[in-house]
Amino acid sequence: MFPLPIEKRGRTAKISYRVAIIIALLMWLLPLLAVMLTSIRSIADINAGNYWGVPSSIQFVKNYTDVFTTTPMGQYLINSILIAVPAAMGAVILSTLAGFALAKYQFKANIWIFALFIGGNFVPFQILMIPVRDLSMSLGIYDTRWALIFFHVAFQAGFCTLFMRNFMVAIPDALIESARVEGVSEFKIFWYVILPLVRPALAALCVLVFTFIWNDYFWALVLVQSDTVRPVTAGLSSLQGQWLASWQLLSAGAIVAALPPVALFFTMQKHFIAGLTLGAVK
Repeated sequence: MFPLPIEKRGRTAKISYRVAIIIALLMWLLPLLAVMLTSIRSIADINAGNYWGVPSSIQFVKNYTDVFTTTPMGQYLINSILIAVPAAMGAVILSTLAGFALAKYQFKANIWIFALFIGGNFVPFQILMIPVRDLSMSLGIYDTRWALIFFHVAFQAGFCTLFMRNFMVAIPDALIESARVEGVSEFKIFWYVILPLVRPALAALCVLVFTFIWNDYFWALVLVQSDTVRPVTAGLSSLQGQWLASWQLLSAGAIVAALPPVALFFTMQKHFIAGLTLGAVK
């Protein structure tokens, strides 16, 4: 019924598996390698068509300095941090509270509310572009960081609630009942009993949501226009001129923009893996 593990297969299957892994890894890393090489090339090298060869001159310091001195990359990074951090925190906090209520409280509309959270994940966000834009303008938050923060919290709440609710369902009800017998309030049960048990799941969710929000490009184009509030994903596209593109600066900016979520992942890697595998084995 289940596929045979690769360790138990024949010699040919093992060799084919290793070769396929190497090919897939190279295909996945080649674009990243191209961006990294372009970020240290000179503009003359790029204009000469030297895209994959060894750079004729390495301009690592110059290109990565110019991306901050000649472009608003610093402002874009600050905007992304000011948007992604509060939006991720808001989505995780609200979804944790909602997940606790849906997992441990029985009321008539429980399953219907849970179905709404699930159904929201299947709505194509492109069809919401005009209503969301009009709503942000009517609220007076269009072209501000608050527009992206509020709507990222709203759009991530469905997935986050589904994620946290499924983890909290596995927590034994006896723990909560014993705390109630001792006279512990519902908020203290949530704070001192539930949260410590789902800490790995919270860490995994924080990494995922922060990465989703940081890498968002669609809503950054729809809800903001000015450079003073534009996040880094939309800011990179604005670095491309109408007639000429400084590809070395675009590539350097892309590498810089990828560093915060990568650093966050490696910082919380232990908790991230523990959260994703929580409950997989006994």
